[in-house]
Amino acid sequence: MAVDGGANWPLTLAASVAGCLISDYFWFRAGRHYGKRILRLLCKISLSPDSCVSQTEDNFGRWGAKSLVVAKFIPGFNTIAPPLAGAMGTTTSRFLWLSLAGGLLWSGVGMGLGAWFHDSVDDVISWFETLGSTALMVVGALLAVFVLLKYIERKRNLGAAKLPRISVDELKTLLEAGHEPLIVDARSVTARGLEPGIPGALVYGDEPARLMATLDRERHIVVYCSCPNDITAAQVAKEFLNNGFHRARPLHGGLDAWNAHCAAGEAEVELKPKAG
Repeated sequence: MAVDGGANWPLTLAASVAGCLISDYFWFRAGRHYGKRILRLLCKISLSPDSCVSQTEDNFGRWGAKSLVVAKFIPGFNTIAPPLAGAMGTTTSRFLWLSLAGGLLWSGVGMGLGAWFHDSVDDVISWFETLGSTALMVVGALLAVFVLLKYIERKRNLGAAKLPRISVDELKTLLEAGHEPLIVDARSVTARGLEPGIPGALVYGDEPARLMATLDRERHIVVYCSCPNDITAAQVAKEFLNNGFHRARPLHGGLDAWNAHCAAGEAEVELKPKAG
């Protein structure tokens, strides 16, 4: 429309960027205030809740706050990036500049494509109008295929993670019995920056073969993460099992279950003097 003289392109660009900033800043403040909780909520309502956490944390951990510039071009990550930046402690001024750059890039690319193909836009719209209900059926079919692929992906992830879990109570029993289980932190760098892990846990790094070469294969190995259904922990535990560590198990409920158990224990201790 701007090319044909029917719209003011600077005003349109400004409106688009302003819309991006309003949305991004809202989620940024939500991430700053609620931290990890808002990320869990967004991932729970996504089509891939099991991989949502690890994928977004990996992207942010690889590029940092600079990933906000291209976040809008990455499905899924575009929703999680602003609250993740807030939860990770990105300053407001830095966030606004990066969000502004991302909004300009995203809006500019969209308007640029429209300007480049402005001669064909009307033809495409007319073609869809002539299709009528057929166009809606095509769009609906494509959406159904997308959801089906996401469902198959999730079933595959859950199937690969079907390993016996160890509960927090069982882990506590091992510790109290003096078995000295090795607790492995399988979270990403970003996740470890969001909240502290289990005291004494060993971080699962980039060289698992070197780590496994130094360990006793008869030792109890307990792997935990902070992702839905313990997907990452189960995948890491499976790697240990494949390398002969037959006592490797993922922690059921992950870090959340551990923190909840510890919080309940502290509450009991605090209540005992009052009861006396």
